[in-house]
Amino acid sequence: MTPAALPRKHAAYRWAAIVAAPALFALAFAYVGGWLTPQRLTPKRLVDQFQANAGVYPGYRRNHAKGVCVAGYFQSNGQAAAYSVAQVFAPGQRTPVVGRFAIPGSNPYAPDSSIPIRSMALRFTQANGQQWRTGMNSMPVFPVATPQAFFAQLQAQQPDPATGKPDPAKLAAFFAAHPETAAFRAWAKTAKPSASFATDSYWSLDAFEFVGADGAKHAVRWQMVPEATDTAPAPAGQADYLDADLRQRLAQGPQRWKLMVTLANPGDPTDDATKTWPAERTTLDAGTLVIESEQAQASGPCRDINYDPTVLPHGIEISDDPLLPARSAAYADSYLRRTSEEAHLPGTARTHASAQPEAAR
Repeated sequence: MTPAALPRKHAAYRWAAIVAAPALFALAFAYVGGWLTPQRLTPKRLVDQFQANAGVYPGYRRNHAKGVCVAGYFQSNGQAAAYSVAQVFAPGQRTPVVGRFAIPGSNPYAPDSSIPIRSMALRFTQANGQQWRTGMNSMPVFPVATPQAFFAQLQAQQPDPATGKPDPAKLAAFFAAHPETAAFRAWAKTAKPSASFATDSYWSLDAFEFVGADGAKHAVRWQMVPEATDTAPAPAGQADYLDADLRQRLAQGPQRWKLMVTLANPGDPTDDATKTWPAERTTLDAGTLVIESEQAQASGPCRDINYDPTVLPHGIEISDDPLLPARSAAYADSYLRRTSEEAHLPGTARTHASAQPEAAR
């Protein structure tokens, strides 16, 4: 090779590198977006299925669409500090909380009695600025263990256009193919819609890890146990009673829950939310959640919060549960859709003329 040819060869390499960089970026973008493997489960496919099942309600969360904001604080008693260095568990620490009660589903106008499950989402903001976000449900186990099975469950629940209801044959086939749903189905057989958000217990379902001062990790699950114990039946013939009940209770005083943290033993499953841990496991009373006020979700402080359960402070980490990263990704997709709709960005869904926009609620 002549000396004059060397610069030309090097220039060709540089041009190849310049062209390859955006091509690789585009390839990675297409992979993440699921365009290269259309059957791969992506956050978009999960959220699209929620919309296929219940329709699109612009500006609303794609699941747990009907809810109410709440605010208060968490008062630590210090018992969990031996297992986690998270500031929220320091003895005597009071941490402000912004939360949200809701019912599952994508329809923000669904009757409160349409499902026996209620949810509690919380954002703890520590004095050091770190946040702990958690989303809990009023059931002791989740139906399935993987994102793929959850997607299959949503597909099986999609209403048949001819009846407007899920096809019983498809549901039966799904449950036959997923025996891990047995514990949830046993709970659901006897569960009834409660009359109040304030009288329900809420489980984390997924496992997490507490990290102590010595770096030791402890697998945990937690449960919010209510102080209110009255169990009046849900009022008949009323579609919207949970918000009014909560407002009435808070007018009489704050509502309280104990944060109970269960420590796993070695070998207890941390990657399967369909399985409970044995009842004899050590459980700590970590402190008291105090809810003092409620606000409409359209204008309240919870409106712009994505209750991503993987947002955690130092001292709490995610476990190997595959549902956690899937929840995080799906929540982000839902958040992007509803906030884009509220901003009226081009290409986003618009509020139907007959629908009640969230901003007016």
